[in-house]
Amino acid sequence: MYWLNGRSAADIPLGDRAVQFGDGCFTTARILGGSVQWLPAHLTRLQRAAAALMIEGVDWQALEQEMVQAAAVSGQGVLKVILTRGSGGRGYSPAGCLHPTRIVTTSSYPAHYNDWRERGVTLVLSPVALAQSPWLAGIKHLNRLEQVMIRLHLEQTTADEALVLDTSGMLVECCAANLFWRTGQRVMTPDVSLSGVDGMMRQHILALLADHPDYQAEVVRAPMAALAGAEEVFICNALMPLLPVNAIGEWRYRSRALCHTLIPYC
Repeated sequence: MYWLNGRSAADIPLGDRAVQFGDGCFTTARILGGSVQWLPAHLTRLQRAAAALMIEGVDWQALEQEMVQAAAVSGQGVLKVILTRGSGGRGYSPAGCLHPTRIVTTSSYPAHYNDWRERGVTLVLSPVALAQSPWLAGIKHLNRLEQVMIRLHLEQTTADEALVLDTSGMLVECCAANLFWRTGQRVMTPDVSLSGVDGMMRQHILALLADHPDYQAEVVRAPMAALAGAEEVFICNALMPLLPVNAIGEWRYRSRALCHTLIPYC
């Protein structure tokens, strides 16, 4: 189902800056029992992204109500919210964009995530590297062409997800998930301050590990070789939420100790 500014709709104006320039941001949430899982956190994510993109005038109260109503109608599945700067302006200039656009959609839950949780996943290195962009890093903006190309290349393989580096050869994330790996008691996740998305599940896991007596979490800039000696690797996002990684190329990972520790809290 689709809602545009609170009304059922299937189309967006051609002059909207999401169509013209990818000028906006989004978040994707799981719907469980007619409710949006982690609703406050998703709203906070959107507010931070809107602030970073200098999108003003969003009716946050209306958006929250629309998210709640859409989830209630759906019952179970996935809710996606897109905020755009709206229509107006000439060329790249946003002058005259006074009314941001709110788009809320619902869809079914990806059934294969349940299977992946049971059997684990395999990763393949993507030939597509993410550009470094400190101005946009961390947020889920609408410019997703890099991810589209990553996905297209992934679909040429038999792997489940793609491991993605930045243009300097450092680990960043996967196509649609954040990355963690463990060596002993050290748990590492790539720095996403230059590229990539600071996912909500990533933030949640880092918060859980901050007070954990057995593990120490670190945000690092590291090359792919850092995964060669890892004992355990997993990926995560708000829908999955945690998936153990069985293999990356010839590297194999058999431990799921940390995954088993975290899953009850994710």
